[in-house]
Amino acid sequence: MPENFATYWEYFDKIYCISLYERVDRREQAKAQFRSVGLADRVEFMIVNKHPVDCEQGIYESHILCMEKAIRAHADTIVIFEDDIIFDRFNPDTLKKCIGFLRTNTDSKMMFFGCMVKKCRKTDNSSVLKIRFRSLAHAYALTAEFAKTIVKIPWQKIPFDDMLRGITGTEMYAVYPSFAFQSNSRSDNQRCLTLDKFRRLCGGLRRIQKMNEFFNYNKTLIIGAHILLVLLLIVIITL
Repeated sequence: MPENFATYWEYFDKIYCISLYERVDRREQAKAQFRSVGLADRVEFMIVNKHPVDCEQGIYESHILCMEKAIRAHADTIVIFEDDIIFDRFNPDTLKKCIGFLRTNTDSKMMFFGCMVKKCRKTDNSSVLKIRFRSLAHAYALTAEFAKTIVKIPWQKIPFDDMLRGITGTEMYAVYPSFAFQSNSRSDNQRCLTLDKFRRLCGGLRRIQKMNEFFNYNKTLIIGAHILLVLLLIVIITL
């Protein structure tokens, strides 16, 4: 890696990582992950107490808390991580291209370093995809302008991911290939324990996220190959 690659992160004014007070284990793991990508001294941990009633509300309010703090600090660019972050396939050149895209595309309000998408398409930057967001908000960057819009949206019993998915008219992008994933550590979201178990059986969120990225990036090719296969089978059967 380039010796100065850690300086690429300097584009972002504030970088936060959300962590529950009692999850010291996750904070230590996250610190090691941040060191591996040049973020050792840049991340501020936003340590919060578990919501007494609704864990989804706690997650929602924690993300809002980070944005509000960044806005008060007059940050223009903000990054928010969750403490189960794990980096894989990280390439400084990919990050550099991503930041170059953010500098020159003023319509880019939000950039995910890793997420699940409904669909995606290429941009003129080989390291950036335009996306329709599906889920996973464990690693993303956003502008203060967009953060000011989000913090005005009160908790309405809708999980944070679902709220983001419902926002229309906003350009959302993702790094390609993605390099931020969620680890297989135990989920703190009591509502998702069954889903969390299923994800583990499928190889964990990292594998699922990579499969989602591969399918959506190559969707036309994959669908075309299946259609061709069906046509070949029809021809063989009718011979």
